[in-house]
Amino acid sequence: MPGSLEPLDLGVQIPYHFRCPISLELMRDPVIVVTGQTYDRPSIESWVATGNTTCPVTRLPLTDFTLIPNHTLRRLIQEWCVANRSYGVERIPTPKQPADPVMVRSLLSQAASESNSSHARLSALRRLRGLARDSDKNRSVISTHNAREVLLGVLFSETNSNSSELNLESLAILSSFPLSESECLLVSSDPDRISYLISLLSHSSIDVRVNAASLLENVVAGTRSPENRAEISNHDEVFDRIVGILNYPLSYPRAMKVGIKALFALCLVKQHRHKAVEAGAVEALINRLADFEKCDAERALATVELLCRIPQGCAAFASHALTVPLLVKIILKISDRATEYAAGSLLSLCSAAERLQREAVAAGVLTQLLLLVQSDCTERAKRKAQMLLKLLRDSWPEKSIRNSDDFACSDVVPY
Repeated sequence: MPGSLEPLDLGVQIPYHFRCPISLELMRDPVIVVTGQTYDRPSIESWVATGNTTCPVTRLPLTDFTLIPNHTLRRLIQEWCVANRSYGVERIPTPKQPADPVMVRSLLSQAASESNSSHARLSALRRLRGLARDSDKNRSVISTHNAREVLLGVLFSETNSNSSELNLESLAILSSFPLSESECLLVSSDPDRISYLISLLSHSSIDVRVNAASLLENVVAGTRSPENRAEISNHDEVFDRIVGILNYPLSYPRAMKVGIKALFALCLVKQHRHKAVEAGAVEALINRLADFEKCDAERALATVELLCRIPQGCAAFASHALTVPLLVKIILKISDRATEYAAGSLLSLCSAAERLQREAVAAGVLTQLLLLVQSDCTERAKRKAQMLLKLLRDSWPEKSIRNSDDFACSDVVPY
């Protein structure tokens, strides 16, 4: 075998034995399989996960899927990285080892046993939380050992008393796991459990409030029963507390991310959307719209469109001076979904008031809509744009787009 591969753009040769035989990339977490070959952990795990049962190099059967860290090789790679720092090579970090399934089972057993002292149970939960925080792999290992069932039992063990550290530690771990449909039903069908979760939304700690909102969103989104979802969204102060989390200072971005997910999930229940408006969701959404990341911005705009479909929401957005200019500006800026939701919101608003039609035209919506109908955006977005153009025909100024070459070559026919 050659001692090294072809030079990279970095101007440095990576020794052959430092590369993973599967990915041919520099190994960051080298591990040894039962045949004695070394691979990068993500590569060999992906190889096995796709159903392969042989060693990629030797083609011998993998009779044992245990992966043993190759610490010696990893240290040699780190030393090589340091020696070649002048070529732009960064030192690979020392990887954290994945959670041992035996240890995970032991920790869950300690946490679940009421015969153990509170200190011992809390210590076990904190170790589980640390493991869950470390990596997706650890969360996968924890999840396969009925962790959610154990953690839900601990969380709701004392719903009628003040929250203990055990409850809150369980909540923190649960907030990082998706719940199954049966687990969501287990929570959503129990009024005491829902009341307890909502009470935590006003806890003195923002971390607890955000964790409670995350779990509540998980439950609402995963519950099929319309009656259970309606019961949750009708709960006193749930919207006020979620909007409060959404309004938390930007120095804690997770609050905004979890807040908009929870608000959107609750607003899917049509009969209680007015409660969101009464809780100040409209102002919170407009004030935060420019601060969301792409996925969260899409969810926020979907929520805006949902609230624009009820009279109270439409009136509240109409009274905010920034609503129309912001929605016009967003068209074709963030994503196809965001554009569709923004166009749908403008359609609802402009259908409700001629004043808003004039505002939209003044903000440049005609050009945006004409570009939209000629773009590769979704068909639903284009239909909304065409309906909005038809609605705005009386608001077009003289010598405007209706007489321009741009309009002549568009897919929209003047009405």
